[in-house]
Amino acid sequence: MQTAASNLMQTLRGFMQSRIILTGAELDLFSLLSRSRLAARQVADELQTDLRATQILLDALTAIGLLRKANGVYESADEARSLLSSDSPESILPIVLHLSGSWKLWSRLTDIVQGEVAIPTDDFRTEAQLRAFIGGMHVVSRHQAPGVIQRIGADGASRVLDIGGASGTYTIAFLRANPGLRATLFDRPAVVEMARERLGAEGLLDRVDLVGGDYNTDPLPAGHDLAFLSAIIHQNSPEQNLELYTRCHAALNPGGRIIVRDYVLSPDRTSPPAGALFAINMLCATRGGNSYTMEEISLGLVEAGFSRPRLIHNEENHYGLVEAWKA
Repeated sequence: MQTAASNLMQTLRGFMQSRIILTGAELDLFSLLSRSRLAARQVADELQTDLRATQILLDALTAIGLLRKANGVYESADEARSLLSSDSPESILPIVLHLSGSWKLWSRLTDIVQGEVAIPTDDFRTEAQLRAFIGGMHVVSRHQAPGVIQRIGADGASRVLDIGGASGTYTIAFLRANPGLRATLFDRPAVVEMARERLGAEGLLDRVDLVGGDYNTDPLPAGHDLAFLSAIIHQNSPEQNLELYTRCHAALNPGGRIIVRDYVLSPDRTSPPAGALFAINMLCATRGGNSYTMEEISLGLVEAGFSRPRLIHNEENHYGLVEAWKA
């Protein structure tokens, strides 16, 4: 019993380390200490923070292994230098900053369960928060996108529609894997400009049409053979998803295919655990979002006019792939 209590207490205290790391990320402390070795007073002067609080934070980050300290001078440890500095090509800092926003949303969980209304993230997202979110989606997807595209395949398709395509991570993977393919990336106008930057840097702008709009309200560009919905449906209510599937159906040529990539829950809604936990994220961050079962996804697709829905792959981390066809 003591071991069980100790394990539970360790889990409960996990928020402490998370909060320490998130504060370090919000202050961009790891970038600063990847560039220079500094004493606490120098860090406080550079960041314009309180000296006492800064030293306590620096010592805590040292205790958990993200900083090194010698003779009162601090520097980023190797892990923080690689993953939490904005200067590193392998940095996950954008998704960490997005999680910092999630911290604030999750703090309202008890109130929401008691009946208060969630505040959708788009209601208060600043440009910096939007960039962190879109950058975070790239961090999460950049290494797994080629494998996802390989599983999907694009044989027989000449045009793919990447709906809510963010900065183009999956569009890039589609085009790299299929040299004859053209793509349309559809997302909000501000996000489309971020995609223009990334696709331009990849030398792929000449194979992509960038279209701005809201996929929950606006018609989607027509004339495509493959529609790709990656990490979109969890943000929506079932009613919103039915409308979205219907717009996807209209955007596809006869014989076209839709791929939905998201968590796919077991019928009892408890597996995979990451999907069940992510449903809490949607409870806190949206007014109707959720993680969905294969039956729920299939019913929506069929009602929108698609046929033959099937689960072609499923594992954690948004990596369920559901396929359906337009007659």
